[in-house]
Amino acid sequence: MSTDSHITSDVDQCELITLDKHSHENGNLTVIENGLHIPFDIKRVYYLYDIPGGEERGGHSHYECHELIIAVSGSFNVEIDDGVKKKVVTLNRSNVALHAHPGIWRTLNNFSSGSICLVLASDKYCEADYVREYDVFKSLTKDKKK
Repeated sequence: MSTDSHITSDVDQCELITLDKHSHENGNLTVIENGLHIPFDIKRVYYLYDIPGGEERGGHSHYECHELIIAVSGSFNVEIDDGVKKKVVTLNRSNVALHAHPGIWRTLNNFSSGSICLVLASDKYCEADYVREYDVFKSLTKDKKK
């Protein structure tokens, strides 16, 4: 696990990925396969649900883990921050995902009622991969040019 003294990722690297949607009269289908539809292999899947209005989730960064964040139901915002630039991305379509790179602080908020957030991660859970304190994150990004 890398714990470099600086982080170089940029919010502009965090792209929206439109996944194929197969439409049918009786509902839609989206398929995600390792190495084919996304730029990493999936090693962990988790989802957030029953989030009360006004709550935030996330509020962390990773040293190495990539994540694909999807609003499979409802909508929410993802605030991404590279230590210099910040951007807000609204996710509200179940076939559009945000690729959050390592070294990007992410906070999820503004959840609609009944929303479900699905996250596909490139690594299994490892606490050492997390940067959970924003002050620590800022110190890791202090050498970035503004």
